[in-house]
Amino acid sequence: MIHFRFPLALLVLGLSLLGLYLFPQPSAANETISCPDWSPSEAQQALAQLQAQLDGWDEAYYSQGKRLVSDGVYDAAQRRKNHWQRCFDSGSENAAQHHEKIAGPLSQVVSHPIVQTGLTKADSRQALSRWLEDRQDQTLWIQPKVDGVAVTLIYENGNLIRAISRGNGREGQDWSQQASVIAAIPRQLSDAPGQVILQGELYLRRSGHVQKRDGTAGARADVIGLMARQQLTEENGDRIGLFVWDWPNAPGNKTFSKRLEHLTGWGFDTRDYTFPVKDIVTVAKWRQHWYRQALPFATDGIVVRQAKRPPPAAWQAKPPDWAIAWKHPASQSLALVNGIDFSIGRTGRITPVARLSPIELDDRIVRRVSLGSLDRWQELDVRPGDQVMIELAGLTIPHLTSVVLSAEPRVNLNVPQARNYHELSCLELIDGCQQQFLARLVWISKTLDMNGIGEGAWRKLLKTNQLNTLLDWLTFSQSTLRALPGVGVRRAQQWHAAFQSSRTQSPALWLKALGMPTVPQDALFENDNFVGIAALEQRSKTQWQAWEGIGSSKATELAAFFQDPCVHALLQRLDNDVWVLGEPAT
Repeated sequence: MIHFRFPLALLVLGLSLLGLYLFPQPSAANETISCPDWSPSEAQQALAQLQAQLDGWDEAYYSQGKRLVSDGVYDAAQRRKNHWQRCFDSGSENAAQHHEKIAGPLSQVVSHPIVQTGLTKADSRQALSRWLEDRQDQTLWIQPKVDGVAVTLIYENGNLIRAISRGNGREGQDWSQQASVIAAIPRQLSDAPGQVILQGELYLRRSGHVQKRDGTAGARADVIGLMARQQLTEENGDRIGLFVWDWPNAPGNKTFSKRLEHLTGWGFDTRDYTFPVKDIVTVAKWRQHWYRQALPFATDGIVVRQAKRPPPAAWQAKPPDWAIAWKHPASQSLALVNGIDFSIGRTGRITPVARLSPIELDDRIVRRVSLGSLDRWQELDVRPGDQVMIELAGLTIPHLTSVVLSAEPRVNLNVPQARNYHELSCLELIDGCQQQFLARLVWISKTLDMNGIGEGAWRKLLKTNQLNTLLDWLTFSQSTLRALPGVGVRRAQQWHAAFQSSRTQSPALWLKALGMPTVPQDALFENDNFVGIAALEQRSKTQWQAWEGIGSSKATELAAFFQDPCVHALLQRLDNDVWVLGEPAT
């Protein structure tokens, strides 16, 4: 049974950091994730601790404008909490608690005339597609999800009378004084009804901002900091822009298109960033466009809204079902480690690889991540049950940066010993050598250009128990190959032809295939003739260093290679069965 501990300091430190195998859709949200094997008390403790951490992130975000973690990490933690709640039938009264914070210092709290609802977040392309399919009879509009702070603007008889921060959706801080020096907020609206209520986002102006390249980089926190000042200068006010996403109390006879026209007439650029959509292909196209193209503001996704909504009096301070957000591709997320594999390569390098419950990064699914080296794995001490920070290094390769939540007790692992694996180990198939021996065979077929002989073929051949050295396959006949399960006449002929073709390759290529360190060509040939195995085996370290480009360490490796008994046996077999000494190199 695995127990989790949640050290707060480690969480804050690990999750404050920026930001092996990738697969296309489907989303990780569609994967089946098992429930933890916990007692009721263990589940209650884990949920309480995770909720406390979520609350801490929410407090920093809504009250201080500080994003302690990326959206990908926050959303992953929220999904994990919801999953645990479903597993243990726990109440979800706190599920929307992160919407219950009032932004900024509460010098004066006022009520919104129409609540700000918040947004449901689609956690995958499939989830948003299902939402769209359920609304095929609706007119839908898409907008960028501007990364700033939400605001309500109230106009009476065309005059601005109040600006209110989002707060908890029902009430927020009075920002009227600050709004008076923000040029993007008009003081008057021409040809306006008696009361106009606008909802939108105050953002930090960023000319030519490309979200994929530039990220958020504290844009929201900067706006919060400016709005928290008692005196906002005109210079700082000019740094703040306004995106109006809705006019909720527009007259009932105004369609969404007419509302957009009216907003344009008042000087707002809403129509420039609002477009009709019907299907997931169009939505995904706009999402990618706003993610990769220059905009005057930072964004963290897209929002799709129905043109037809309930009357504003029925709105509640919680996500409605008539609007949904889809965040930009996450470049950082929280992942659950299911296991650790130790991959042993041709040269004996041991690479730990963490198997993960699938997560989505940059619209792709990550199920495995390399830990680089045995030393780095030992430094991180990653074990099954740990929750780890995964981010994209160079925007392409997943990288495990830290263990965020450690599983207790620690799971014991069968770790290969580094001293047992090196450049000259596993030249024969003995216990513990299956991985390196297979990697050597794959390298041989690749180096000798053996068409159709890849890892799958070697795995099948190894099952015959007739491959004990790296060259036993040279004696396989077509009848031997045809006897293998799943190998028909044509494949047996192809494999046999590939094996025979290797005999035409030069001795230099064969030596490379067997793992000889790289040397200058003239170190192996004299007057276009191969110097022979005996001559190579008799060379000392000093003699190897006589060739340009061969230093002390490589000379040591070469001497060790040709003096190794297993290498000697392999080379003698080649010398007797494959090569003709003195034949010109091909």
